[in-house]
Amino acid sequence: MKIIISFFFFLLVSISVQSQISEKDTVKMGYQLKESDTLLSEPIQLEEILILKEKLDPESKKQYLLLRNRVYKTYPYARIASVRLVAINNTMDKLKTSKEKRKYFKIVEDYMENEFTEQLKKLSRKQGQILVKLIHRQTGFTTYELIKDYKSGWKAFWSNTTAKVFDINLKTPYSPYEVNEDYLIETILFRAFNSGRLIKQESKNPVSYDDLSDFWEQKALNKN
Repeated sequence: MKIIISFFFFLLVSISVQSQISEKDTVKMGYQLKESDTLLSEPIQLEEILILKEKLDPESKKQYLLLRNRVYKTYPYARIASVRLVAINNTMDKLKTSKEKRKYFKIVEDYMENEFTEQLKKLSRKQGQILVKLIHRQTGFTTYELIKDYKSGWKAFWSNTTAKVFDINLKTPYSPYEVNEDYLIETILFRAFNSGRLIKQESKNPVSYDDLSDFWEQKALNKN
């Protein structure tokens, strides 16, 4: 399950320099908004949103909707990567020699570059950060691990060093029980799957959304 991911990352690093960044603190939602995203090219609709059985204030709603847009934008790439990696690895397993595997690897890499370059150029830095998390959710491996396995440890090290310049950490796991933003991502995915907005693909490390929600609700209560 480990080819297309490294390619996705290399594109993200190269295009993240082009993103227009504006700093803005949003501690209420557990993360910082660091770019001027649009919400699906539409005005922000502040419909009633409940998180932990509480209504969000207008600013928190705005931040939630911005995060939702990032998830909508990047989740399909993570899902496609997972599906194709299964097929690619099945083919790789049937090849007998290292030479055949390297040749096949190169063909696939070139094909993916032609297919996804223009689309991925449109992603912002923050969307790139979310994609790294979703890749871990869908494959079970961090981007760093995937580059290390399919390229080399040296390539993974320098890729991560470069990524950090653009606020992307390739070692970042998807941790919905530890990170508030990841819980919100899981909430967005849960609702999008149920509404049909996104095509459901199981996480490699599935969690019970009811248990997850109860966990964060209890955590919020303990703080009060």
